[in-house]
Amino acid sequence: MTNPDALFNLPEDASGPAEDSAALSVLASDPLSLMAPDWAAALQPVEGQLRRMGRFLIQEHDDGRGFLPRAQHVLRTFQRPLAGVKVLIVGQDPYPTPGHSVGLAFCTDHRTRPLPRSLANIYKELQSDQGIPRALHGDLSPWADNGVMLLNRVLTVTPGVTGSHRRKGWEVITDAAIGALVARHSPLVAVLWGKDALKLEPLLGGTPLVISAHPSPLSAARGFFGSRPFSRTNELLRAQGAEPIDWSLPPL
Repeated sequence: MTNPDALFNLPEDASGPAEDSAALSVLASDPLSLMAPDWAAALQPVEGQLRRMGRFLIQEHDDGRGFLPRAQHVLRTFQRPLAGVKVLIVGQDPYPTPGHSVGLAFCTDHRTRPLPRSLANIYKELQSDQGIPRALHGDLSPWADNGVMLLNRVLTVTPGVTGSHRRKGWEVITDAAIGALVARHSPLVAVLWGKDALKLEPLLGGTPLVISAHPSPLSAARGFFGSRPFSRTNELLRAQGAEPIDWSLPPL
């Protein structure tokens, strides 16, 4: 596996055109090398589709449309081992605002201000559910480090155009990833926020589910607030004999 720090963990102000170009080239030529080894093995059947998506992103770049997140972050959710995933939280697609999306669903760069409203609502519910003070930053990577996979159904977007890369081919890859999680027959809880995420239920087999409205300001008051997704998830993990998630987010 290529050292993930080489492509994924560069600070935004320390990476530039050369790093973006290198990452984009690898996305099109050897995308599995950007993943943890067990994810690379699990997604080998869709390697051809991954390469096609890399070529699609090169074309988007060459045509001047660009894409988000930056190339070195596109496959970031697969950097941590498949074997360590206990919770799957499904998002729709990356934030379309430049500088916000960093390759993990709902997560932002730690310097992003103000926080996206969906994320602010997640923090509001986290405080209500778990008593955890609302973080002032949008970096959810500690959740990912603790076994929470933050997976967008579609991994890229045109800047400023929500949903622009839906049905371009990412769904083949993310559906395969969900299938790989289920096939392990290990403790797993899937958190499905909103109608789009709920469409994935057939892929999840008998996986315990936490279902509610989406945290978007358009729907949060209609079933997200008060749904206690964090405590419910931990209850379902304990029922499977797994350790609960520490949902706290340290200050940066």
